[in-house]
Amino acid sequence: MYQRVGKAAYKADLSATLNLAEYLKNPENNFKSVHVAGTNGKGSTSHMLASVFQEAGYKTGLYTSPHLKDFRERIKINGEMIPKQCVLEFVENHKPYFEKNKLSFFEMTVGLAFDYFRKEKVDIAIVEVGMGGRLDSTNIITPEVSVITNIGLDHTQFLGDTLEKVASEKAGIIKDRVPVVIGEMLPETKPVFEEIASERNAEILFAEAIDSSNLTSDLKGLYQQKNIKTVLATLRILQKRGWNISEENIQKGLLNTIKNTGLMGRWQVLGENPKVICDTGHNREGLQLVMEQLSKESFKKLHIVLGVVSDKDLASVLPLFPKDAVYYFCKPNIPRGLDASLLLSQASGFGLVGEDYISIKNAYLAAIKAASAKDLIFVGGSTFVVAEVL
Repeated sequence: MYQRVGKAAYKADLSATLNLAEYLKNPENNFKSVHVAGTNGKGSTSHMLASVFQEAGYKTGLYTSPHLKDFRERIKINGEMIPKQCVLEFVENHKPYFEKNKLSFFEMTVGLAFDYFRKEKVDIAIVEVGMGGRLDSTNIITPEVSVITNIGLDHTQFLGDTLEKVASEKAGIIKDRVPVVIGEMLPETKPVFEEIASERNAEILFAEAIDSSNLTSDLKGLYQQKNIKTVLATLRILQKRGWNISEENIQKGLLNTIKNTGLMGRWQVLGENPKVICDTGHNREGLQLVMEQLSKESFKKLHIVLGVVSDKDLASVLPLFPKDAVYYFCKPNIPRGLDASLLLSQASGFGLVGEDYISIKNAYLAAIKAASAKDLIFVGGSTFVVAEVL
C-alpha cells in the first residue's frame, strides 16, 4: 500500500488497471468526468469543483487520495462517503481476481470508485490523480476537461528530477481533443504543456489569465486564490460545453466546499486559546505557501508539531520552517514514517530547536500543555501527522 509503505508499492504501469477495467466491463465509459492532476492544490481544486456541481444540482462523484481518517473519504457522491457495505461487497465479489492478478491497493480502489460511480449513475465525477498522471491508475478516463494545477519537485524518484520531466508525466492526462486547464505557469513547464496539447489537438487555457477577484472560498489559506482561478477556468470551459452552471452556483459552491464535500486538513483551525491550525502541505512548494500564511498570524509564541515520511528531501523543506518556534518532533504511525530522533538531529542542523516524542499524540499533548492562550500551535509536515491529530 503506497500510502503506508512507499516506493515498494508503486507500479509504473497501466496494464493491470486496463485489464481490471475490462474485467469490470469498463465502468469508466459510463459517466462524465473531470480529471485533476498537479503537485499541489489538486485536492482542494477537486473538492471545490465537486461543490460547485452539487450546488448546480448535479449528482456528483468525487474520487481523491489519500484519506485522513476513513478509507471511504476517497469515494464520495454529493459529499456522502461510499457505504461500508458497497466496499465489502466489491472486495468479496472480486477477491479471486485481485489475488490472481496481484493488484495494488490503488488499482483496486480506482476500480471500486469507477464501478460505484457507474452503479449510482452519477452525472459527473471529479477524479483526482494519485501521483503523476501518465501512468496513474485514474488515467483510463476520457474527461470533459483535464486540469493540471501546478508543477513542483515532489516524488522525484518516480516522476523525474526536473520540472520539465515532472510536467511531462503530469501532461500524460491530456487527451486527444479534450481541453486542458493549466493552473500555474512556469517558464520551464509552459512549453512542455503547449507541445503536448498541440500534439493532441487539445485546447489549452492558462488559469492565470482568469479574473477571480470577486470570488472567495470557505477553504482558508492564501494559496487557495490560485486554486480558485483554476476552478473558474475549468468551469468556463464546462459552461461552454453545455453544463448548466450559474454564477450563483459558482459562488455558493466555493463558499460551501467544506459543508458540501467534507474536506479536512486545509488550513483547518482546530481550536482557539491557544489557536491550533493544521495543514496537510508536505512538499517544498506546498510548505512554502503554508509558512507564508503562518507568518501572517499574530501570536505570542509559536509551537510546531512536526513529523515527516522517510522519503522526504529534508534539505529542501526544513529551511522553510521558522527558527523562532518551539518544535515537537514526532513520527507518523506508518512504516514510511521518519524516526523522531532522526528528524530532531536533521532539524537541529537547520537551527530548529525542540524535543522528540514517542508518538504524534504525545507531541501534540505536550504542545497543548506548554502553550499559553495567546500562543499558536501549528500541526503539519505530513498528511499522516494531520490525520492522527484529527
